[in-house]
Amino acid sequence: MPVAQTMKIEVEDLRTFYGAKEVHHGISFHIEPNEIFAIIGPAQSGKTTLLRAINRTLEFTPGSRMTGTIRVDGEDVKKTRSVYELRRKIGMVAPLPVGLPLSIYDNVAFAPRAAGITDRRFLDGHVEKCLRQAALWDEVKDRLDSLGTKLSGGQQQRLTIARALSHQPEILCLDEFSIAIDPVTTMRIEDVLKELKREMTIILVTNLVQQARRLAARTMFLWNGEIIELDSNEVMFGDTPKDRRTYDYVNGIFG
Repeated sequence: MPVAQTMKIEVEDLRTFYGAKEVHHGISFHIEPNEIFAIIGPAQSGKTTLLRAINRTLEFTPGSRMTGTIRVDGEDVKKTRSVYELRRKIGMVAPLPVGLPLSIYDNVAFAPRAAGITDRRFLDGHVEKCLRQAALWDEVKDRLDSLGTKLSGGQQQRLTIARALSHQPEILCLDEFSIAIDPVTTMRIEDVLKELKREMTIILVTNLVQQARRLAARTMFLWNGEIIELDSNEVMFGDTPKDRRTYDYVNGIFG
């Protein structure tokens, strides 16, 4: 008999709250290993909150809570032995680049140093690897001592990705990564993500429907905290999705 595939992420009956406001209304889905999984939907649909629930940064917001179950590699995130290890496993890239007020080198070396790594040879190699993975190395290799905050917007976003990769995550969450960068840089990062898929699972939250179509294997349409539809991209972006609202959204009739 074939061995059942272990899902990278499993979400069951998830409900999230900010105070009395319920954001997600009992949603369930799974994400497979080494998949690019896209989440689309109008603003205020709960896309970012979902990412924060998965890596347990939702709890940083006073009054927030969640019910239901989220499992990463079969482990309930609420019962994890180390929330710090969970967050190391799940890299996060925010919509706007947030560079540390440090050099380009130190931005990327920050996480391994915080983990106790001091070997300069290892750090040099690791910084180069992460910057190469983020398609930034060739542009900054001769000025690694320069402040990361002095880079252009697109370069800072790629530096943010390099910093997320420096944790050596198994899951990379990107929340509207292209919202503040130009189309050419966006395409460069998309090419990077296609390569990174070989090494990790990627969750892509995007308002750009065509970006989800280009990159993902499956897409989830989230609206007002409910899953309207989740299917392969062939179905989601074809002529006959299961829900008329999906067709209307991906074709720009609303949203």
